[in-house]
Amino acid sequence: MNFLFSTNKRSYPSMTNQELREAFLTEPLFVPGELSLTYTDVDRAVIGGAMPAESPIELPTHKELAADYFCERRELGIINIGGKGAVNVDGTHYTMAQKDSLYVSRGSKVVILSSDDANKPAKFYMVSYPAHRVTKTVHVPKVDAKHIELGSQETSNERTIFQSIRPGIVDSCQLVMGITELKTGSVWNTKPPHTHFRRTEIYMYFDLDQSERVFHMLGEPKEVKTLPLAPEVAIASPSWSIHSGVGTTNYSFIWAMGGENQEFDDMDHIEIAALS
Repeated sequence: MNFLFSTNKRSYPSMTNQELREAFLTEPLFVPGELSLTYTDVDRAVIGGAMPAESPIELPTHKELAADYFCERRELGIINIGGKGAVNVDGTHYTMAQKDSLYVSRGSKVVILSSDDANKPAKFYMVSYPAHRVTKTVHVPKVDAKHIELGSQETSNERTIFQSIRPGIVDSCQLVMGITELKTGSVWNTKPPHTHFRRTEIYMYFDLDQSERVFHMLGEPKEVKTLPLAPEVAIASPSWSIHSGVGTTNYSFIWAMGGENQEFDDMDHIEIAALS
């Protein structure tokens, strides 16, 4: 388990890019045959990546969770961004095609991740938050997610949002999760930017070449910082920080939120001209 100890809104303006990375950014999440887990003090979220090869990977617990098993007091969202795979939760097998989602309820004891083909392995991206009640594990194929079309080609932010773990589809405790895909020729995400003081958000960019970058924006509107991010790392945004970005090409990203309110549209928009 890696650890991120975030900073506060008074300290971040004087931090270097490297210091900001150490506070908010994970290491690359996907290594063949390995599991990566990062604990951030931003709402005690755990961010993970698993890339099973020849052998399945079982999700372990850690001393720092003070739990007998990972989901003893946590809920977990999983989205596969790689080849075909499966997740077994307490003996129930869930087939995971590319961009399928799985919500794993608090109290689930054994979570095992596997790939159908070691030469085309699955890439399971995971976000977990503390959970206050037991709900139900739910598999959400991409086709069953709620689709929302936003933006336009003229403003370089034409995109499709796939809401998979959200009220009306999954009865989660606080986790809301899904995918945004930018259309060819569009590069701006979350335009206009926003904050939502009632919850935090984690972004993970993918579907772009390793030579490309997304310039992720964070901080308060009057003190915006920008970090160039490689594909398949995740960045945690505290409730006081904006989260937006522009890429050197089109891309996709997974967003995950945890906090007091699960309504997707609960956000405080910020005009582009107000950023500085």
